[in-house]
Amino acid sequence: MKKPSFIHLAFFFILFSAGALATQGYMPELKQQLKDTYTTLTTIAAPKEEKPEMPEAIEVELPELRVVPPIPKEVTKEYDKHLFAAEHNGFGLIEDEDHFKKLIEEEKLVLIDKGSGYEVMKLTHSHPYITPYSKAVLEEIGVAFQTIMESDSYFTLTSVTRTPKQQKSLRRRNSNATNGNSSHSYGASFDISYIRFNGKKNWSRKSQKKLEQVLEEFQKAGKIFYLKERKQRCYHVTVR
Repeated sequence: MKKPSFIHLAFFFILFSAGALATQGYMPELKQQLKDTYTTLTTIAAPKEEKPEMPEAIEVELPELRVVPPIPKEVTKEYDKHLFAAEHNGFGLIEDEDHFKKLIEEEKLVLIDKGSGYEVMKLTHSHPYITPYSKAVLEEIGVAFQTIMESDSYFTLTSVTRTPKQQKSLRRRNSNATNGNSSHSYGASFDISYIRFNGKKNWSRKSQKKLEQVLEEFQKAGKIFYLKERKQRCYHVTVR
């Protein structure tokens, strides 16, 4: 479409201005006419509209909102961050074996065995149970590890959830085990070996670096805390 020239636009503007000035003389009469017309229209009875029946409300079950509490500034030690995260992760400290069994019955702790990218070795001082959310994060870590390795490689969990009694027993043989409450006693922590891959105790620098890269990304995303325990040759992971 051809655009109007500047001369045409100027001519139209002059005509419009002249018309506007001309209407000022009879504007009061025009306003009264509009008012009378509007009044007539509003006095005519409008047909009654039937409101459509509203459908019954459908109840939708929304997923539980998960709020990750920020770590207080006074919590500076790495392991204390794990403990803080574990304490705010779910049901609190596992008191004893009876409490542990009850949590399983209530499905607040769920079994883990093996999945994409991970397996759990035979455990002696812990139980292969964690919170459902912790399991979901573990599954994500396993898939991410397999993806970055571009193969069916998998890592091994060497320790999972402990009762206080198990923690006390472990302390006798492992000086690295904490003296107080352990983050392992909340169902939110697990240890991943960095010398066991694909079911074999065989150190692989490539596999270790790839695993650490995955854990670093998950920590940056605010999903976990992790630290390297050189004495136990594992990564201690706590789900936030």
